[in-house]
Amino acid sequence: MSFPLLTATAALPAIGAIATAAVPAARRTAAKWLALLFSLGTLVLAAVVFLRFEPGGDRYQLTESRAWIADFGVRYELGVDGIGVALLGLTALLIPFVIVAAWHDADPLETKSTRWRPTQGFFALILMVEAMVILSFVATDVFLFYILFEAMLIPMYFLIGGFGDRAHAGTDESAATQRSYAAVKFLLYNLAGGLIMLAAVIGLYVVAGSFSLSEIAEARADGSLEMATSTERWLFLGFFFAFAVKAPLWPLHTWLPNAMGEATAPVAVLITAIVDKVGTFAMLRFCLGLFPEASKWATPVVITLALISIVYGALLAVGQRDIKRLIAYASISHFGFIILGIFAMTSQGQSGATLYMVNHGISTAVLLLVAGFLITRRGSRLIADYGGVQKVAPVLAGTFLIGGLATLSLPGLAPFVSEFLVLVGTFSAYPVAGIIATSGIVLAALYVLVLYQRTMTGPVQESVRSMPDLRARELAVAVPLIAVLIFLGVFPKPLTEVVNPAVEHTMSDVQKKDPQPEVEAAK
Repeated sequence: MSFPLLTATAALPAIGAIATAAVPAARRTAAKWLALLFSLGTLVLAAVVFLRFEPGGDRYQLTESRAWIADFGVRYELGVDGIGVALLGLTALLIPFVIVAAWHDADPLETKSTRWRPTQGFFALILMVEAMVILSFVATDVFLFYILFEAMLIPMYFLIGGFGDRAHAGTDESAATQRSYAAVKFLLYNLAGGLIMLAAVIGLYVVAGSFSLSEIAEARADGSLEMATSTERWLFLGFFFAFAVKAPLWPLHTWLPNAMGEATAPVAVLITAIVDKVGTFAMLRFCLGLFPEASKWATPVVITLALISIVYGALLAVGQRDIKRLIAYASISHFGFIILGIFAMTSQGQSGATLYMVNHGISTAVLLLVAGFLITRRGSRLIADYGGVQKVAPVLAGTFLIGGLATLSLPGLAPFVSEFLVLVGTFSAYPVAGIIATSGIVLAALYVLVLYQRTMTGPVQESVRSMPDLRARELAVAVPLIAVLIFLGVFPKPLTEVVNPAVEHTMSDVQKKDPQPEVEAAK
């Protein structure tokens, strides 16, 4: 039996979570270093997975399959395709930076009015989320994926509700109340989606007699599985609803601004850059892969909702007074682009959507983490409490600007490539939708540049006059991520080579081909 590389990649952070939680209470620094070492070990294994993956090989590689709950046909079945390996790499890349950025976020405060913050538990929860997300990207058994899809909500609930942002206007009691509200709202929305998905998962098993993606695909190919049109559409809706909540897609998005606003900046990165990608990834793997006819049937409605998300999220970002809530609404707009690319049903659109998942994760991590450093210094999330920061902390302002420019998809930075592909793929199939989507680019420039202008330029406010610039630990977070943004912006080939064959498989599932351009014959 070959070495179970995918299991090892997911198991290492889970083992790290247990080990970190077991560190004695007085050894907080040791717990932090232990968590960081396990996350770096996971990154090494993820790099091995990436290097061993053959873009021109089988659809699912490094496969593992073992009986789990035999009486119900549930198997522990893993396999990674090009889309999964890209998102696995994103997760493993970001977690070490999240841990370093959150180095002091869970340290106990001396004031008696603030609840105790168990450092070991905080970093253990981050590693547990990493393990579940990685496993969800490689699970090829539908029931196994569902278990992971729901289980990751538990550590996220405690990270949001138990370790909220300290830069909160108001009393400690009101801050705790708002954190609890945000955490409960996050949990209830996602649990509701998960319960509807559970009904669809059971329905799929009744119809197909299996939870295995490979077995269902084989049954479709040999004609032994025939799904009634109405049945397929109902099952699609059950899966899609859960993924749209996680994504988040308008109008199921309202939990995200609350969760990101009340969480610490590193936990907010965990939410929008990593966990939410499970929803858009699952649309490609499960909605389009299992229910191709229903996916095409739902395309007009989904594209409409995606366009609303793009414009609505961007407009609300323009009007925000809270830095993190602005980034949250910007992310809603960006997820609209991702879903638009997926359901445009073109190879450019789906390749762009996959690249967008990766590039949005990195660019949002830069912007949010640097914003977190800024908020920690001033103790406020309100834009109006800043001004003239670039004169006292130029490196902080510069990294913040680069994160913002990446968010608005400036050419030369990684998100530009993905957004361009999404728009090209959408315009070739749905020209009107492509035109409407471009308004999101204009609005992105508006909210990013206005945010920078109000916080970083102008007269130096007295409250920021003594603000220190980025320290070595903070530079160790920002600089490598910016380097990745630039590298993938000018040389995206390492990702496109891996992603494109997987997109071809998805296009084959839905039996779609790229529209051919109409060329007028020469007279």
